[in-house]
Parts: sequence; structure tokens; C-alpha cells
Amino acid sequence: MGKVIKKKKLKLLPFFILVIAIAVIVFACLLILDTKVENIIIEGNDILTDDEIISLAGLSDYPSFYKTLSKTMENKIKDNPLIKSVSVNKDFYHIVNINVEEYQIIYKREDNGKYVLENKNEITLDKELPYLVPRLINEIPSDKMDSFIKYYLRIDLGIREKISEIKYDPNEYDKDRFLLYMDDGNSVYLTITRFERLNYYNDVLPQLEGRKGILYLDSGNHFQIME
Repeated sequence: MGKVIKKKKLKLLPFFILVIAIAVIVFACLLILDTKVENIIIEGNDILTDDEIISLAGLSDYPSFYKTLSKTMENKIKDNPLIKSVSVNKDFYHIVNINVEEYQIIYKREDNGKYVLENKNEITLDKELPYLVPRLINEIPSDKMDSFIKYYLRIDLGIREKISEIKYDPNEYDKDRFLLYMDDGNSVYLTITRFERLNYYNDVLPQLEGRKGILYLDSGNHFQIME
């Protein structure tokens, strides 16, 4: 008699359980990956609005928190010429933190209406600025520009907002001299390396007793009353 071969029954239940477990895990991972950004916190912006930065970062539709990479968002935001630096970090509860530093606007050119940034780039803006920017009524020589910006930025923003116009105004003794027209009707002569003296402008005003004139801070420290 031949041998009787017993057929082994396949245990299908454990196999189906494994397949279902894998499917559940994959489904759960897809759900997690599709979890949207819940909140966006933006700091450091003055000129660009929160909505503009959100749009730059590609977060307008609150996309997937996990699929949207921090580096990708940083690179998109950096494309804006006003952005000096940016840092994007993700936090618990699907929060995106964006911290930006903007280039400061130095002045607006009177000849073409463009704004000049601290990195010397020129941009066009059709929006209201959060702080007042003076007009440059003539041209600053290229070899003076770096020094001008360096020392100009040492003037407090509150004082800079009092400057309505800037004029490069050298004479035979001082090729670094500028004339600043203030919004209160006074004028100030300054040489580049003495721009920081303008921080004391508010302290000088009470001594003028309401009189208008020209303050010479380029080669001295005196005030000439207007006739």
C-alpha cells in the first residue's frame, strides 16, 4: 500500500490579521502625515504683514504639518528682497513658528521713487510703511555709500523718522558732509562719522525756544537762527 499524504491546512486567520494590522498602520500614518498646520506664529516683521509672510511660506491653505518642511518654507520666505534672515521651527500641537529679520529701509529716492535698503538694493513698494522714511533729493557717490549706511543706522529710529529729506552736500573742506532737513523746519549739517550725534537732537530742541534754524554738527556744535 502506498503512503497516505496528509495535506496541511493553511492557517489563514493569522495572515488576514497581519494584513489588516499593516493596513491600519499605513492608514494611520497617512492620516498623521495629512494633519494640517493648526497655528502660525510670526515674529520680527514690521514691513511685511503676517498674511504676506504666510503666503510666502506657502501656508495660506494650512497644508500638511509633516509634509511641509521648515527648510522649504525658509527658502520661499528668503525670496522676498526685504528678508534679511528667517528661521522656521515646528512645535507641538502642529504650530509653525516663523521668526524673520527684515532689511531696514534707508531712504526713498526722489528721482525714481524706489526705496533703498541697508544692503543697497532698491525695491518698489506700493504699501504704507510702519515708519517714516526720508527722501534722498540727490545722488550719494558709490564710494561714500557703505560709510553712509553704516553710520546712518547708528541714529535711533525715532530720530530718523524726524528726517524728511537727505542731501549729499560736500564742500571744499568736507567731502563727507550731508544736509538733513528735519520735519520740524530745522536743518542739520553732519559729516558721516558724526551721524550718531543726531541722537541728541531732542535734547537740543528745548534750548532753541521754538526758533528755527540750521544746526551745524559737521565741524562744530552751534545753531544758526534763520532770518
